[in-house]
Amino acid sequence: MPELPEVETIARVLREGAKSAEDALVGRRIESAEVLWPRTLANLSPQAFCVQISGQTFQAVTRRGKFLVFPLNSDTLLIHLRMSGDMRVEGIQENPVLKHDRLVLNLDNKNRLAFNDTRKFGRAWLLANPQEVLGSLGPEPFDPTLDANVFMEMLKAHNRQLKPLLMDQSFLAGLGNIYTDEALHLAKLHPLRLSDSLSLSEAEKLLAAIRAVLTEGIQRNGASIDWVYRGGDFQNHFHVYGRTGEICPECGGIIERLVVGQRGTHICPKCQPKPD
Repeated sequence: MPELPEVETIARVLREGAKSAEDALVGRRIESAEVLWPRTLANLSPQAFCVQISGQTFQAVTRRGKFLVFPLNSDTLLIHLRMSGDMRVEGIQENPVLKHDRLVLNLDNKNRLAFNDTRKFGRAWLLANPQEVLGSLGPEPFDPTLDANVFMEMLKAHNRQLKPLLMDQSFLAGLGNIYTDEALHLAKLHPLRLSDSLSLSEAEKLLAAIRAVLTEGIQRNGASIDWVYRGGDFQNHFHVYGRTGEICPECGGIIERLVVGQRGTHICPKCQPKPD
């Protein structure tokens, strides 16, 4: 599943254009829509969606947590990519609709915005009030009001293992398996450590580590670890994720894999000592 850096990268490409400003979405009018997999729509029927979105114009392309957010002049389109979703802008005449395209928006400049989703888990919402969906999300990791003291209070409010808590989107929006493993390693905290056991200095280090790995992920256009996400480079700079049996670049220890909260988890046992 794409995490914050991958979604941010896709949002930037759609906002600015992959090859030129002509590919950018902002200011483009939606002439018509085609729903090729009805279950992609989370809150409307295909007919209602097509009628409601046609004629609206993209005002911006943003991100909230792992959601792509497209403010239109009347409504907001939300898309969650889930396991295998991807989005592209392309010319209609030169490019056929692809086998796994689930939703297509035809634009006023003879381009289309296509939502491609091999595994069919991705979802789209068209809402007058996006907070109906986004309101349950926790703060953004880069929220300037989220300082060490606030983060400490958030951690102390729970008695949960760190990894499942950090991946809980109602606690903090945007983290998944990859960046949680990398952040916990950078902060030298074991994923089984209980959240309310952290000191203020440990909370400060963890917040800094989360921001550091997300920043690097964004700078490297995310991580390309399967056939869906192309162009990312962060996978070549992982310290622990997916590196079972390899040497830790920090201490020379051997990276181990364990299961935490039913998720494969990667740690360095020397850098991240197991709690009592």
